[in-house]
Amino acid sequence: MPFPDEPALVAVVDYRPQWPADFDRLATTLQDALGDQARAIDHVGSTSVPGLAAKDCVDVQVRVDAIEEDRLVALLAAAGFRCRPEPWNRVEVSFGQECRKLVFAPPVGARRCNVHVREMGGQNARFALLFRDYLRADEVARLAWGAFKKRLALSVPDLLDNGQVKAPATAVLMRAAERWAAETGWRPAPGHVA
Repeated sequence: MPFPDEPALVAVVDYRPQWPADFDRLATTLQDALGDQARAIDHVGSTSVPGLAAKDCVDVQVRVDAIEEDRLVALLAAAGFRCRPEPWNRVEVSFGQECRKLVFAPPVGARRCNVHVREMGGQNARFALLFRDYLRADEVARLAWGAFKKRLALSVPDLLDNGQVKAPATAVLMRAAERWAAETGWRPAPGHVA
């Protein structure tokens, strides 16, 4: 659920060249807040894929050794980030495996983003990196996914409903991504800021 200062409607825009720089600024802020707790900080989601239409909301993945909720919430809260309270922002199923996570909203008035904290080597961390790398590599899939998201936002603009409709389509996309990973020998990037 969005916080009161966040939009509840989905608007998908064409790719914006400033998104990587927006990520870089967020990554620096997160690195400063988390220190050595952050093993990797990745630009993920649609804004991380050049040429892909997306919501103007940068998705950042922070990979940590373990989800130590109290410690991570305290460190990020000190920098103004707000932990999203919903159950689906605590656990997700990736590749059939239940994985812990935490999701944070930006400080009030800051650049729109979602900060996803996941464990190093977790299937959900792999999922986010595979989504990004597959869509960066496959132009046909990238253009089709962008067109789908634009049409969906026009017909189902409510954030929660949009996510529910998009979830099964994402599963289909990720089956193609898994085939691509097997064919190319793709492996997730090691820990670093990317």
